[in-house]
Amino acid sequence: MHVPDGFLDLKTLATTGTLSMGGVLLALRRLSRGLPRRRIPLMGLAAAFLFAAQMLNFPVAAGTSGHLVGAVLAAVLLGPSAAIVAVTAVLVVQALLFADGGLLALGANILNMALVAVLGGYAAFRALGRLLPGERGFLAATAFAAWLSVLLASVACAAELAVSQVAPWRLVFPAMAGVHMVIGVGEALITALVVAAILRTRPELVAGRSATPESASARIRVPVAAALLGILTLVLIGVPLASTRPDGLERVAEALGFASRASTPGRSAPMPDYHLALLGSSTAATWAAALVGVLVVFLLSCALAAVLARKVGAGTTTASKG
Repeated sequence: MHVPDGFLDLKTLATTGTLSMGGVLLALRRLSRGLPRRRIPLMGLAAAFLFAAQMLNFPVAAGTSGHLVGAVLAAVLLGPSAAIVAVTAVLVVQALLFADGGLLALGANILNMALVAVLGGYAAFRALGRLLPGERGFLAATAFAAWLSVLLASVACAAELAVSQVAPWRLVFPAMAGVHMVIGVGEALITALVVAAILRTRPELVAGRSATPESASARIRVPVAAALLGILTLVLIGVPLASTRPDGLERVAEALGFASRASTPGRSAPMPDYHLALLGSSTAATWAAALVGVLVVFLLSCALAAVLARKVGAGTTTASKG
């Protein structure tokens, strides 16, 4: 669902960029008031997993593919503010290093996938979580929220395309919503399976699931090296199996006749289309690009989290002295 440059007009780019900047700054501000240092590696690993998972497109109906957005998965693990920052870090790295999504359209992609998907999905998750008790209810709420997050992001994208007069609303809305309702099923299944596995093995990693702050602080020990190795193994196995079909937005653009408006991607990106040029256009080139991307996203997210956690610590120290 990454919008390339060329699809949106200047007023839409300016509006989405402004909204995204405001939303991300607000998320950073909220995190700077309450991010524990113990969650720094978890934030980095969550962002790295999202980056890896978004490379692995899965086939859906009518010759289309989809990939995990991970907005609700990140929000369930980290909370909504940290999820916004983590997804934003992934989108920035994708645009700058891999030409996945336009640079000018980065604000629109952040708005759709890091703000609308996270906040809309998390709101649904919290509302359903109050109605559905127990672990099964928790997973059902997670799955539905994940599905809804993809739908909401696609509707936001459709609105941007319609406002930019790329395609009329009466056509682009049902086209985008229809294909992403199907893609959202895959999002829901993957998200529920990952969260279920974490609940069974490391429930303390899920935001808000520990009994007390003290027990959470004592129990959260993330084996960073092992987790990164697992993420890279996922890419190693998944890259050869990933679908090469066009994703939902690409399919809609072809069907409605505006695919040619996209700017030629990747001319200035170091690793366009997730290929390291030194190794040629091969699976090895994609593996190498994935390795670089996973590490860059992990380090960037950890650095952001460390800065924010330091502010939390400084604020706590100041308050105790006062």
